[in-house]
Amino acid sequence: MNYSAGNFDVAVIGAGHAGIEAGLASARLGCKTVVFTINMDAVGNCPCNPSIGGTAKGHLVREIDALGGEMGKTADKCFLQMRMLNRGKGPAVHSLRAQIDRRKYSDVMKHTLELQENLELHQAEVIAIEKADEGYSVITRMQAEYKAKTVIIATGTYLGGRIFVGEVSYDSGPDGIFPASFLGQSLKDLGLPLRRFKTGTPARVLKSSIDFSELEVQEGDEEIVPFSYDTEDLRENKVVCHISWTNEKTKEIILDNIHRSPLYGGEIQGVGPRYCPSLEDKIVRFKDKPRHQLFIEPCGLNTEEMYLQGMSSSLPEEVQLKFYHSIKGLENAVIMRPAYAIEYDCVDPTEMNATLEFKKIPGLYGAGQFNGSSGYEEAAAQGLIAGINAALKVKGRKPLILDRASSYIGTLIDDLVTKGANEPYRMMTSRSEYRLILRQDNADVRLTPTGREIGLISDERWEKFNKKQQLKAEELKRISKVVISPTKEVNDILVSRETSAITTGVKLIDLLRRPQLDYKALAPVDTTRPQLDKNVFEQVEIEVKYEGYIEKQLKQVEQMKKLERKLLPTDFDYTQLAGLRLEAQEKLNKIKPLNIGQASRVSGVSPADINVLLIWLSQRK
Repeated sequence: MNYSAGNFDVAVIGAGHAGIEAGLASARLGCKTVVFTINMDAVGNCPCNPSIGGTAKGHLVREIDALGGEMGKTADKCFLQMRMLNRGKGPAVHSLRAQIDRRKYSDVMKHTLELQENLELHQAEVIAIEKADEGYSVITRMQAEYKAKTVIIATGTYLGGRIFVGEVSYDSGPDGIFPASFLGQSLKDLGLPLRRFKTGTPARVLKSSIDFSELEVQEGDEEIVPFSYDTEDLRENKVVCHISWTNEKTKEIILDNIHRSPLYGGEIQGVGPRYCPSLEDKIVRFKDKPRHQLFIEPCGLNTEEMYLQGMSSSLPEEVQLKFYHSIKGLENAVIMRPAYAIEYDCVDPTEMNATLEFKKIPGLYGAGQFNGSSGYEEAAAQGLIAGINAALKVKGRKPLILDRASSYIGTLIDDLVTKGANEPYRMMTSRSEYRLILRQDNADVRLTPTGREIGLISDERWEKFNKKQQLKAEELKRISKVVISPTKEVNDILVSRETSAITTGVKLIDLLRRPQLDYKALAPVDTTRPQLDKNVFEQVEIEVKYEGYIEKQLKQVEQMKKLERKLLPTDFDYTQLAGLRLEAQEKLNKIKPLNIGQASRVSGVSPADINVLLIWLSQRK
């Protein structure tokens, strides 16, 4: 018999990156929250790569922090090495990546949950979610029944998890923790359409068994940039990473044993991530490529485990030993944990609204890999939005919907709920049509006012944010007035930077507009420059250099918003609208877009179909 374990406003199933942000957000907004984890030692676990951020993912972490989330703060506390990726490219694709101490990250996140007011953290396997008079009953394997007004499912790769290593397969979650074996059927009974996805992780090897002498060293940045706008200062990097390459021998070993891969033998039914393939998948798909890069990264300061980034595999353990030993530096590597593939249940995200609430099941939300995405950062971003919206629903407040022009988070969620995910979804800068205004440096400008309005930004942080914006405005005014005279010192700087000398006084802002010049180069002759935060100078310089492009993109945003202001009824049957193609009728009835803008992004809806909708809307008016 079930026993009553209490009443809550929000129940969160899972305490990975999505569940953590969801639980913290709802609790901080004043909702009584319970968070369940299958194993208390797996809270905030990083079962795949021991890093936070990366291309486009760094943008997400900055946005999470700007809204009042936790991931960036914890990454800063646990970093081992910081690197800004894509520095050789434009500012739109600069992305921060932190190598982290994965155990410390888990410990810090767990402690943060434990200390959070309004939040209870429980180790329990949830086996059922049932509709109740006011919300839901969440039932654990120990027969505890928790009543909750809203529920957020953030099960990661645990739901129906199954591990594959060659011919061996067994039910399991990541890192050998048991899976959620019973909840899946309960979700199907509620009406959720589940499907199978898969992902994988490389082996961990013993540090002392690696020969680093001939490996390329990858240093961190000298000038360290933190993720969180609250982090005042980060000291020097604590570790270096290393780079090696596969070779023809590696390729030969894998091709000789490809029939033993469950991926190619048919045992794995789930769809894997196209942008993060296993090593055997790389070898098969890119047969002409002579070698593939791998990164050898430490998992923490108090462990000898090293992570082999780019080397995930589901081949048998003895085959893994052979091909790892064929790689320079790994000839005598001792595998501490073999690589594996994991298959798991997730949901069709087109069943959700942009709030991440299921359309047909009010009060039930999804977040993270359960929604068909991949990656810690994508999960945390969705968890934050799901947690915010669950809390706002409980409080009877207007939900938070971020549009594509506001953030990568808005782009991520819009892609999932509008286009769906036929494979694990990974965020990339190329997915956004507004990259130049969605930079990681200005995430606070874009989203901190939203976080403040919701209630997740403290008075202290809000004051700090406003002071920064004031200083930025003053600096823009200053460089618009300061005139640089044509002295020998000035012209020597200009010529050395391969830009033309000046013969009359030139405003500082006009010099900064030149691609060859920046604040650093002009420092010797910019005598009135104030002492400001580096981020202020960075934002000012980007806005000055890219002013024309930014204005053009803002016009595109306004055109998009005009379409999004044209609202569509959510209860209309599109088969009744003559002129729409059959495919468009089917897709529009499935997605039920909120507006013309969203309808235009639905796969299978053509520009001609959009014209039909626009004419129909005008006739309705």
